[in-house]
Amino acid sequence: MAALASSPAPSLAKARRLVVKIGSALLVGPEGLRGDWLRGLCDDVADWRARGSDVVLVSSGSIALGRRVLGLPAGALPLEQAQAAAAVGQIRLARAYEEALAPHGVTTAQVLLTLEDSADRRRYLNSRATMQTLLGLGVVPIVNENDTVATDEIRFGDNDRLAAQIAVTAGADQLLLLSDVDGLYTANPKTDPAAVHLPVIERLTPEIEAMGGDPVSGLSKGGMKTKLMAARTAVAGGCAMAIAEGSVIRPLSAVANGARASWFLPEGDPQVARKRWIAGMKPRGTVMIDAGAVRALQNGKSLLPAGVTQISGDFGRGDPVAVTGPAGETLAHGLIRYTAEESRRIAGHQSAEIERILGYIGRAALIHRDDLAI
Repeated sequence: MAALASSPAPSLAKARRLVVKIGSALLVGPEGLRGDWLRGLCDDVADWRARGSDVVLVSSGSIALGRRVLGLPAGALPLEQAQAAAAVGQIRLARAYEEALAPHGVTTAQVLLTLEDSADRRRYLNSRATMQTLLGLGVVPIVNENDTVATDEIRFGDNDRLAAQIAVTAGADQLLLLSDVDGLYTANPKTDPAAVHLPVIERLTPEIEAMGGDPVSGLSKGGMKTKLMAARTAVAGGCAMAIAEGSVIRPLSAVANGARASWFLPEGDPQVARKRWIAGMKPRGTVMIDAGAVRALQNGKSLLPAGVTQISGDFGRGDPVAVTGPAGETLAHGLIRYTAEESRRIAGHQSAEIERILGYIGRAALIHRDDLAI
């Protein structure tokens, strides 16, 4: 099968920035929260943090926890009951992670998102900036879909795809989906004894995607089909993705030590993929810069307002713009952090003057280096 790779699987132990998705069926059992399993997972998270890796957890379980507290029946819930269960469960879920990671000296943060937060460029940039800041401060973000306010029109619908979007947003190099299956098979292994496990997948071909199935767990919403959709998002963003069975007490250690999993190889480096994505956008305006700013960009620096000589076009915050040199030559494309009107007001000024000019504390860079494709 041409899509299968002969190269070895990535090493989870060497992840620089790891996103881990935890399914409801792993975290919540018939008696409620599986405390021993959660503590084992957090022991692993602390170990990865200690070796210098950033870790983001995308955790299901809020509705499963909340429905127990509210005494809601098993099975699918009406939207308003699901949102009520999420509201009750989210606080319990966040507290559980906080208490499990606190003994390791690890600070946690709760991040609730909807599909709109990734589809809207301004919200996407806000989410990315928040995530980067939290990780830079050594925090482990606990991410979940904001089921309390999300409607069907603005939902991811499952945390597999949310986790893939978070991996791309955070610039992660590895994504691990912990589930009740140990990877991708040529057919459903529960019904077909001839099904063959696929350890490494180089490309997501139509043949591979046709192997997706339906959910098999009573608590999990995502089946193999949603995991393959997540894989497409992740690998296109330069992030390797693995599907692994996660019920063991130390699931990250198990995968790092060779437990069965299916790895999807990335299409290049996550930063390269992001720069390629930015470079392919149609600019909605132009930012002309002076010679000093040109040198700063060439040295890998962000674009500050002080180096800007002229702004043209009508654009909003988060829109793509072209960056040109003194002679009008195009030097880069980037996602700008201010509107056109705001950019004109702060052009040529020091970053320390932004608050006085705009009346609020803004971001120091007009275009951050992570949002620049030279």
